[in-house]
Parts: sequence; C-alpha cells; structure tokens
Amino acid sequence: MSGAKGLRGKGPGDKGPGGKGVVGTDLRGEVPGGKGAGGRTGSRGDLATDITASLVVFLVALPLCIGVAVASGVPAELGIISGVIGGLVVGAVRGSTLQVSGPAAGLAALVAETVAEVGVAMLGVIVLFSGILQITLGLVRLGRMFQAISVAVVQGMLAGIGVPLMFSQAYPMADAKAPGTALENMAGIPGLLAGVLTNPQAMIATLLGVATIVLSFVWKKVPGPAGKIPAALVAVGIGMAVAALPGVDVKTLQVGNLLNSVQVPGASQFAALADGTVITAILTFTVIASAESLFTAAAVDRMHSGPRTRYNTELIAQGAGNTVAGILGALPITAVVARSSANVQAGAKTRLSRTLHGLWLLLFALLLPQVLALIPISVLAGVLVHSGWKLFGPAEFPKMWRQDRGEFAVMTLTMLVIVATALLEGVLFGLAAGIVLAALRMSQTVIRQHVEQDTAKVVMAGNATFLRLPKVIDALEAAAASGKPRIRLDLTGVTHLDHACRQQVEEFTAQQRGLGLRVELLMPGEVKAAAAAPSASGTPAAPLPRRRVTPAEQAVAEPPPWPTADAEWFYLDTRPLPEEYARSPLVG
Repeated sequence: MSGAKGLRGKGPGDKGPGGKGVVGTDLRGEVPGGKGAGGRTGSRGDLATDITASLVVFLVALPLCIGVAVASGVPAELGIISGVIGGLVVGAVRGSTLQVSGPAAGLAALVAETVAEVGVAMLGVIVLFSGILQITLGLVRLGRMFQAISVAVVQGMLAGIGVPLMFSQAYPMADAKAPGTALENMAGIPGLLAGVLTNPQAMIATLLGVATIVLSFVWKKVPGPAGKIPAALVAVGIGMAVAALPGVDVKTLQVGNLLNSVQVPGASQFAALADGTVITAILTFTVIASAESLFTAAAVDRMHSGPRTRYNTELIAQGAGNTVAGILGALPITAVVARSSANVQAGAKTRLSRTLHGLWLLLFALLLPQVLALIPISVLAGVLVHSGWKLFGPAEFPKMWRQDRGEFAVMTLTMLVIVATALLEGVLFGLAAGIVLAALRMSQTVIRQHVEQDTAKVVMAGNATFLRLPKVIDALEAAAASGKPRIRLDLTGVTHLDHACRQQVEEFTAQQRGLGLRVELLMPGEVKAAAAAPSASGTPAAPLPRRRVTPAEQAVAEPPPWPTADAEWFYLDTRPLPEEYARSPLVG
C-alpha cells in the first residue's frame, strides 16, 4: 500500500470506482474480518462480481491475444497460450489485485523483428531467460527501480511503439503484407491505398478494419447495457457476419490445434545463447516487458482504491509467467492496460477475476477452435491500429509542451529514434537525453565578472560541474586578459564544485601566480573553516556568553548588533558596479 489512501484504507461507507462501496483494508492490503484481496472473496456478492468481470476481461482479451500474435508474425495459438498463462500463472500470484496480463501489443513489433531475425523456434529461449531475469530482479528487490525512469522517456517509448504498430497493421487491414521496417511501411502507404482502390475484396477488408477502428472509439458512448459490451467483440461479430456473406472473400484467421502449437525449446536453441543477437533480445525483452508491466501497475493503481501493487512480487509474477511461456514457446507476457481497465470497470474486487479469464481463454480455444477460423484478419488489424493510436497518445504531446518543453524534447526524440531505428536504441537514447537534461538543469552556474581599479574579479555561484566548464574557462581567461596585476576568484557561493572545475580553477591560479600576478582564491567552505579556526593561542575561540531570554523578550527581540557564536562571515562587496558592466549579461 502506498500514499494516504493505503494507510487509511476505505470505510464501508466510502465510494470506490463506479460508486460502489469498498471494504476497508489494513496495512497488508487484507480485508479485516474477511479474506485477503488475493483470489479469495469476502462475500458471495464479490464472488459473483469477480466471475462477471472475468468474462468481460475474457471477451476483451480474446481478440487482442489473436491480433497480437498475428502482428508478431507467429501462429495465433501462441497468443492464446500466452493469454492463458497471463491469467492462470501471473494472475494467481499475489503481486497486483486487478492488473491483467497477456501478450501485449506494445511488444508486437519487437517480437516480429526478433522472429524475422532468429526464427520462431528461438522465441521460447528468449522469453524463458527474460522471465528468469525478471524473477531475479524481483528477488533482489529492484522492482521499483523501473519507476525511476523519466515519464517523458516512458511516454516517448509508448508513442514510438504505437506509431510503427499503426503503420504495420495498415497492411493486414487491407489483406496485404507489410514491406518490413517502420520507415518502409510508412513509405509504402500510398501504394497500399492505390492497390485497395483497384481491388474490391481488399476494399471490403479495409472497410471492415476502418469500421473496427471507428467502433473502438465510439462504442463506449453507446447508452444502456449494449455500451458495456467490449468494442473489440462487437467488431469481431460484425466482421464474422460480413465475411460469411456470399461474394465476400477476405482473409480469415487460420487456427490450428492449441496443444500442437506448443514448441518446447531444444538443445540447438539453448546452444544459440552464445549469439550476441539472442543475448540482446533477452535483455531488451526483460527491460521493456518489466517497465511496461510496472508502469501499467502504477496506472491501474490510480483507477481503484483497493490494495496497491507489490512491485517486487508483481515482477516475480511476470517473470514466472514469461518463464512458463518460454518453456512452451509462446509470446512474451506483460501487464496490459486495456484488459486491466476493463477489469476495474467491470467492478472486480480480487485477483480471482484476472485468474479466471485465463481459464475461459483455455476452454474456448480447446472446445470452440472452429469459431476462431471465422474471424477476418482485417478486423484484428483494426483492433491493433486502435491500440497503436492509444499508445501513441497524441494528446500527450501538447500537454507535455505546456508543462515542460525540455521533457517534451526528450519525449519527441525518444519516439523519433524508435521509429527510425529500433525500440532498444530509442529507449537508450531517451534515457541518455533525460540524464543530460537533468544534469544541465542541476548544473546552473552563475558567473559575474568585472574589473575594479587594479583587480579583475570573478564571482561564481550555483553548481559548477564539467557541463559548465567552457563558461568557467571563458571567465578565467577574460580575467587574465584584463591586464590587471591582481585577480580575485570568489567561489564561496558555489554549492557544488566538481573535480573538473576545481582542477581548472586551481591550475589557472597556479599558472597566473607563476607569471607574477597576485591571485586571491576563495574556495567553497573556506569561510566556514576560517570561522571555526583556533585563536592565536592555539585553542578554539570561546563562544560568546549568553543569558537566558524570556518568552516575552524572544517575541520582540531585535537581531543583536554583535556577531553570535554561530555567525558565518561572507565576503560581500556592496559598492555598485561600474556603469559599463551594469548591463552586461551573466556568463553561465
């Protein structure tokens, strides 16, 4: 539990999401006098609500599992297997209460790129070792480390995932094959549109995809019980009906036996672990999947007032899910915002709902596989285009511009680098840009310089780091070039002086003194040190005598005209600057 809500809990009369009462919780996230929020319910009403919520999540997850698998370039069955694992394995671990996991659209482009490079058979090994790394990170309690990443980098990463996803799914939405990279997919859009206009069947498929996108945006505004049906399910139903009409020949999903699709990694796959490409993929999957899951956890925690996510435990849960998925050769698993928000909105109370949705996926795939073969691929592509748009989040860019233009630059650059190169390169670039921005803002150095009679004065304040070293060198060289026989360097106002700046100042001082100039150097902390220095007799100066002050005297007391024992002395030149320097800009 975190924050004031976590400590106080909710009373029986408080309102939770949707205006329903929320049972109070203790500091461990457990229900007083009842069952904990971990799959066990405190009442029959909660049990019925959780079962209903699990069915809603199942209806949302089914088309997403299939669509993510198709977008990842792997058989649709592997997406369903990952969805089952996300429910039965990840959902059963007591890390988060309402967060739902499964194959994520955010990793589809990365998985497709990896599969194209190393093959589907290697996917299981990569996902397996990513899961093991996640478990390790959770055990050493590094789960919250991912929360230290800049929000601008995270939003840039999501946008960088969403843009390529939209362009890549534009092709299957027209029953066509995507050319390849994100830039190639963008460049091929005009040719794709020209092909659609000349092919009636491609036109039908495209219209189904467009209708799916429109439904995804507007269906939640439909009044009454119909509006509670997942838009993706409505789109799939319409698509299946249109595909069954005479004369319609659009591509539909090809689904095989769920058990036969399991691909347990063999010795040859494990032998490829020495390949640098495979190691890079493992690290990339680990970082992105962990970050996406824990960022989603933070977002889901803001949607409800129940028990908060245990980040380290949830990371272990995600790792356990990916370990099982890797053994079965399935897709990587992360927490998914769409399913999690559907779970919260359906009124789920415990983790039973997220666990049961995996059971419904398993039963549906085993008992009704022929139904899946009726779903048009263009409809699933439309679902993913809508997911890509939500990941892109265009409204976040003007919002970030108004809040912080430096962070806006980091966010935009992260997105552009991901689109132009790959996900890992873009995230690393964004992290580096965020660190540089933070360092620049922390290294605010104010340098004032002027010449007075026979002395060239340089006064510095703020944080002097190597990032401001050029400005420091300019100020020192200007003082040396003034031709005055004396130079005064006052650094007592500097709060932090790093090694590079300190060395530069000391070398300058030694050099100028070697040339015969008188250089007075006041370094940070020297004033305090001088105040604490012993007297001429070799003993520390005795503190001034103090007398007891009454409260009445304390209220009206004026500052004493003499320095007290804890006074600090600073050099302060109160004389006005010469007129030619009064309007000069600050250096630094």
